[in-house]
Amino acid sequence: MAPEVPDRQMLGEHGRVLRVAVLCMHTSPLRQPGSGDGGGLNVYVRELTAALAHLGVDCDIYTRRTDPSQPDQLEVESGVVVFHIDAGAPSLDKDDLPAVVSAFAGRVGEHLAHRPVDAIHAHYWLSGMAGHQLKHRLDIPLAVTFHTLGRVKTSNGDAEPRHRGDAEQRVIDCADVVFTSGAAEAAQLRSLYDAAPERLHVLTPGVDRAMFAPGQRHAARAAIGLPPGPVLLFVGRLQPLKGAELAIETLAATRVAGAAGAQAQLAIVGGPSGPQGEVTLARLKALTDDLAVADHVRFVDPLPHYLLSTYYRAADVCLVPSRSESFGLVALEAAACGTPVVASDVGGLRDNVVEGDTGYLIADRSSDAFARRVIDILADPLLALRLGDAGSRRAERYSWRASAAAALEVLDTAARRELVACL
Repeated sequence: MAPEVPDRQMLGEHGRVLRVAVLCMHTSPLRQPGSGDGGGLNVYVRELTAALAHLGVDCDIYTRRTDPSQPDQLEVESGVVVFHIDAGAPSLDKDDLPAVVSAFAGRVGEHLAHRPVDAIHAHYWLSGMAGHQLKHRLDIPLAVTFHTLGRVKTSNGDAEPRHRGDAEQRVIDCADVVFTSGAAEAAQLRSLYDAAPERLHVLTPGVDRAMFAPGQRHAARAAIGLPPGPVLLFVGRLQPLKGAELAIETLAATRVAGAAGAQAQLAIVGGPSGPQGEVTLARLKALTDDLAVADHVRFVDPLPHYLLSTYYRAADVCLVPSRSESFGLVALEAAACGTPVVASDVGGLRDNVVEGDTGYLIADRSSDAFARRVIDILADPLLALRLGDAGSRRAERYSWRASAAAALEVLDTAARRELVACL
């Protein structure tokens, strides 16, 4: 039996959004960032919902059950509840998830019939597909944050199925709100998906300044047991998109250049991701042997988010050599800790890293190009200090509370106006 469709006029108070269904189908915000499918998206969902709850908006997070032992629901904090939804076998591969989107949406719909919400906020394209169905089923506004875009990844050489881009297109055409992390992603949505500009809203991620702030480098290194010498840092899932291979090649080029970089070492914090994750890890370790830097590369298992700050503070340079990024939360967190960033000149990193001010953007995806900027920073302590100080000061403008307030303003407006009809 189809659930009763709630009356939009009876939800909320004075047209305000008071409860949001947050769809995070393919990965739980409770999952460890840096492992499996856990990354910046998980941090984003967890922090944004917590900040919304602090503003008085209840957030019900719906994610697919991936372990039979997971409870049906779990209150993370006041105003934030995670619901584990059965949709396909718990061990289902990510590539097989499109087949269970309708099952996921149906079961979430059953929940929403008894626990109505004023808006849906879907994260990633799979959740967007589910949200699209629920929007029409329940007649409530749909907001989407994609985090990554299939057509952008394809244009950068990553294999993505065509049906992903087509699904994203259908969601974008019907979504009442599409949140973007910055101007770069908004431009991609307009050029590759012909997204309606009036429905695009920039919602930058935040950074917890109580957690990510400058500190004593020598103390941070002592805390994690790093030997003397310059430290390069890579944080992220071990998958081709994130560019850990380029980080290792950059270390080798930095050491070969001699002088300031001769004693450089690299810490790689993150775990295998995706069906080829273990293969990727094995290739990375083989690469360290091939380049004769195995003794200077430390692989660190994924860490709780709050522990990353120690690694950021310990590093002289944070490398973000991704092939594409909607924003690049690692770059912001590193900058907040006063660590200069050397990143790929792509996507949201262009909004996030200020060339020559907080770090450097590298258009040429070569280890020599990255290494040149790394050496510039290692060889000039005053430059490193200036970049780090500017990055930390700039990071002060980003807070999760400000992001939540901006999101709420947009959702309030969407809840009061006529819903967008499918094209």
